[in-house]
Amino acid sequence: MEQYTSSIHFDQRLYPYDIDGSVAHCRMLARQGIIEHEEADRIVEALGAIRQAMDRGDFEFDPTLEDIHMNIEARLIDMLGPLGEKLHTARSRNDQIALDVRMFLRDAIARCRRRVGDLQKALVTQARKQLDVVMPGYTHLQRAQPVLLAHHLLAYVEMLERDDQRLGDCARRVNVLPLGSAALSGTPFAVDREHVSRLLGFDSVSRNSLDAVSDRDFVAEFLFTAAVIMMHVSRLTEELVIWSTREFGFVDMSDAHTTGSSIMPQKKNPDAAELARGKTGRVYGNLLSVLTLMKGIPLSYNRDMQEDKEPLFDSVDTVTATLTVLAEVVNGLTFNADRMFQATQSGFLTATDLADYLVRKGMPFRRAHHTVGELVQFALSANKELYELEPAELRAFSDLIGPDVYDVLDVKRSIETRNIPGGTARNQVEQELKRWEERLWSTDASS
Repeated sequence: MEQYTSSIHFDQRLYPYDIDGSVAHCRMLARQGIIEHEEADRIVEALGAIRQAMDRGDFEFDPTLEDIHMNIEARLIDMLGPLGEKLHTARSRNDQIALDVRMFLRDAIARCRRRVGDLQKALVTQARKQLDVVMPGYTHLQRAQPVLLAHHLLAYVEMLERDDQRLGDCARRVNVLPLGSAALSGTPFAVDREHVSRLLGFDSVSRNSLDAVSDRDFVAEFLFTAAVIMMHVSRLTEELVIWSTREFGFVDMSDAHTTGSSIMPQKKNPDAAELARGKTGRVYGNLLSVLTLMKGIPLSYNRDMQEDKEPLFDSVDTVTATLTVLAEVVNGLTFNADRMFQATQSGFLTATDLADYLVRKGMPFRRAHHTVGELVQFALSANKELYELEPAELRAFSDLIGPDVYDVLDVKRSIETRNIPGGTARNQVEQELKRWEERLWSTDASS
């Protein structure tokens, strides 16, 4: 039973937060006259010594003491005798663990946001280098319309920005002090929760003691955000895997982020990208685990909630490691601009431009769409691209088509016509690059 119920093998990583929370709680008890200031000084000094031992790796955790709280308290009592027993006055392990998890997650979110920013910077840096590279844009993985590679890369920067905003929103809900809720109904001691909140850097105190000790929606919210981050990461890595194949040949990943085959000497496998794609599933699973864990728990605290920490820790570790490595992967990419441009020269990527051309000449769009569809079928039968058709061949489908039609069939001109906010025209992409460079690197300067 002791082995089954013990959580010290994973919750020991909460020790810095447990000790910081205990120090703040101890100082508040002295401030309120619940214990003597001299007693508080001795307790805080002993907690500092325990922290130093844990930092050095010299602390021997006892699994029979169940969790991080009891391990620290037992050592404190060993050091101070009955004085060490006073620290737990006016609190419970229920509000203590809620505090520890919130403090851990607050720091974890800050780390995740930094790693998101690093990946954004890597993408923006590559976009700046590749500003004039033209590539096919895809829908349904079929060549659709020409775009700038920089525009494509900046799409992921936008996704990551929303991820960063979600992390920031989650952090605000995490940063609420639960300590003082005690087991479930509060404490009869005259504690000063606002003072503890200030000492620990919380924005506010919880408003309901039952809720404070018995919900982990803030954990689930983070895990949802982590899952969305990994979904975006997986989409990016999927493209890197596809683009690095000989069939595409759009990009080459550095040797540092690929591996060879154990049997085929010619292979260069995109392992870093594939692992990031694969690890997405475990983060999804962690979210489902916590949602399932919480769905049937009545108020207030139940021991089931011990199971929230391993999914949380695993997702934090997985997301931060993945973002760190992927930023290195993106920085190490080499793009094949010629191959990308050649890919725009087949597949009728300017067919929509031709339809828009006919619309500007006065043809209703639906008729223009149908006319260009017939033209594409003719070009396929002639084994030609639209820009390779003779003027007479084009005019056979509409007398609105004139010599100026070849301008709209040029992929680079097609890109430049998308000169609206959010479009792929070089001018618009350049403006977005400047905005992101100012946004991301000025944040560094301010911090």
